Amino acid sequence: MDKLKLLQSRKQQLFEAGKVIREEINELIDKDSFVEFSSFSFSESDFYGEKAEGEGVITGFATIEDYPYYIVAQNPAVLSGGVSKANCEKISKCLEQAEKNQTPVIYILSSLGVRIGEGVNVLEGLAQLILRVSRLKDSVPQYLVVDGEVYGQISLLSGLCDFTFFIDKKSRLATTSPLVITAAAGQNLSKDAVAGADAIAKSGLVTFKVKDLAEVKSKIISLNNIITSEVIDCGELNISLPALNKKCDFNALLGVFDKGSVIEVGASYGKSARCVLGRIGGIAVAAVIFDGEGGAKICPCMAEKINDFAELASYYSLPYITFVNTLGIKETPDVAESRIIKTLGKYVATLDGMNCAKISVVYGKAVGLGYTLFAAKSMGYDFTYAFANAEIALFDSVQGAEIELAKGKNSNAEKLAAQYAEENSDPVNAAKGGYIDNIIEPAFVRQYLIASLQMLIK
Repeated sequence: MDKLKLLQSRKQQLFEAGKVIREEINELIDKDSFVEFSSFSFSESDFYGEKAEGEGVITGFATIEDYPYYIVAQNPAVLSGGVSKANCEKISKCLEQAEKNQTPVIYILSSLGVRIGEGVNVLEGLAQLILRVSRLKDSVPQYLVVDGEVYGQISLLSGLCDFTFFIDKKSRLATTSPLVITAAAGQNLSKDAVAGADAIAKSGLVTFKVKDLAEVKSKIISLNNIITSEVIDCGELNISLPALNKKCDFNALLGVFDKGSVIEVGASYGKSARCVLGRIGGIAVAAVIFDGEGGAKICPCMAEKINDFAELASYYSLPYITFVNTLGIKETPDVAESRIIKTLGKYVATLDGMNCAKISVVYGKAVGLGYTLFAAKSMGYDFTYAFANAEIALFDSVQGAEIELAKGKNSNAEKLAAQYAEENSDPVNAAKGGYIDNIIEPAFVRQYLIASLQMLIK
């Protein structure tokens, strides 16, 4: 028997079984950089009467712009991407290497669930895999691409990875089949209506909605540059932003960051709390920018988003900056019945556990809990700045006026609100107590932040 010909035949069979997924891997990585692990492993499925070529998953090592990554790619062409115990063990072996070498992991998932016929064996395999992914969570960056339909317990990986990508008109994610979900609800809904990116936006699992794998690659490169490279040379540092003196909102505040460095995370949900990764003066940072005219009010979705983002900053020791314009918790019955207090309690614990610089900039309103959680010196912020026209108070101007200044039913509410804001919300009052490090002209906030970061980073 000609062993070389046999090897070539076996390779051809293997590549044919994974032709499409291999092409997708190649779209993400540097040309000819992929080194595959356990390529000839396979098990027999008695239920389907078929061999699972490569265990239905391709694992290996590659580079993207010369930076190393481990790759895990579920192959939907093999038993519909069905998950088996052997499949989970193969992935786990790859993740062991990622942990050992402290190298990021990219998952490309497409699976309709577990392979029928394996019983409890596959559940043990999934438990092993889920625990392995969890152990990597604060150790190396993990990127997950929902590359089609992902149903069943394998979907839990999306809750453990740092960044999850949904591809337009292709990605769907759910803990069980959308057919089961829609039947249980007694409705006739499409898969997108149950498991598409827009349908599950509030779950916090959709970090990015992208057009294609090319955009996934671009985002991973940008994200990895921020997470793994603390400081770079950015050129000009002494740049003022006179536009902030005229108008200050989310878009205007983006001028604080180095050009081309901003990546917004989770833009599809909790939209009044904008979470961005970027650089200020060449220094990688994570920033929460509260966005909303008159001050944002925090809902449960926003609270979860902010806490998740703060955890991410903590994992990778990124300086954490809050740009504050918030009135605290939204006052509605549904919010009162939610777990928002528990979530904000977790946020306090996250802040307290951070081993990185924390800076707050009150650019709008910091009222009540909005000040306590996101600007208070006693919450552990190293520096707190306020714009000259910011408002810092126990109550917002209308509520405060009603409580402290109103003398009768015929009082002029608008006039009293203005009086309260003038007398009680001036940031100078907080500065007198030593709680605000400096009251600044908005145009110069970038210089203040750069100076603070340069002193604080380790």
